[in-house]
Amino acid sequence: MQLDPKKTAVVMIEFQNDFTSEGGTLHGAVKEVMESTNMLSNAQETVKKARELGATIIHAPITFAAGYPELGDHPYGILKGVVDSSSFRKGTWGADFVDEMKPEEGDLVVEGKRGLCAFNSTNLDFVLRGRGIENVALGGFLTNCCVESSMRTAYEKGFNVFTLTDCVAATSEEEHRVAIEKDYPMFSHPVEHGEFLNILAGETVAADSSRGYAD
Repeated sequence: MQLDPKKTAVVMIEFQNDFTSEGGTLHGAVKEVMESTNMLSNAQETVKKARELGATIIHAPITFAAGYPELGDHPYGILKGVVDSSSFRKGTWGADFVDEMKPEEGDLVVEGKRGLCAFNSTNLDFVLRGRGIENVALGGFLTNCCVESSMRTAYEKGFNVFTLTDCVAATSEEEHRVAIEKDYPMFSHPVEHGEFLNILAGETVAADSSRGYAD
């Protein structure tokens, strides 16, 4: 398999202090898996090298106004957890990008993410189509939530989707593992970041039918 970097986008989801950093409202929930996968350093290396190769780097943060009016009066499920923990409020440190993943010149930032899928309510599809992107690689938070939701949508929209299995984290090792083993192969090519970068650089990668792709 070979990828044209000019037709490839790396989409990094919610690398914000509330998830990534000590003192973040949700960091304690994901810290164990983050450390087990070394996902922050892996994601930093991925965007750096993919950027150098000519791929488009896209950041997809989630933010809410004070009081979370975007979610209505009775949020439930995971978004209620966001409200209850006062996470991702616009203008706060917690909603800021972690230093290691701050957008650089030439990167793009998705606007309008208020829910789980990085496509829904945002300009992501518009940006990808406008730039002629065919291949989309995903990393970020959570393995089994926003990353998986975005992966499924990208798949159904016809993109060639990669999920970077060592650039994601969930609130438990079990949820993280099951999503990668059971769900990711159904809707993407699950790969570690180093393998993805090798493919992007034009190096030969052996076929692996268990991952759902071949040369």
